[in-house]
Amino acid sequence: MNIYVGSLNFKMKEEELRELFEEYGEVTSAKIIFDKYSSKSKGFGFVEMPNDAEAKKAIEELNGSEVQGRNIIVNQSIERSERRGNFRGGDNDRRGGGSRRDNDR
Repeated sequence: MNIYVGSLNFKMKEEELRELFEEYGEVTSAKIIFDKYSSKSKGFGFVEMPNDAEAKKAIEELNGSEVQGRNIIVNQSIERSERRGNFRGGDNDRRGGGSRRDNDR
């Protein structure tokens, strides 16, 4: 199961994130997301656990808990394709076509 972990302390290291979740079972990966320009942590990451029961227990017990002075957010990660399934983008939902100015008249 892929797990989203948010509101992390910006100084947390990936190894510390891994160790936090290893208390609940096997962890196949732990990744903190960094800004590509500043190389600073964005304050969130992802943990992959192969056993769903262990992952669910980790989510239940860690969500809202204090880690390194911050109350972290922990939940099952939603795949991008699922998350954006209903996204229409832009002004595609405008009725009647034409420009906005035409529709306002």
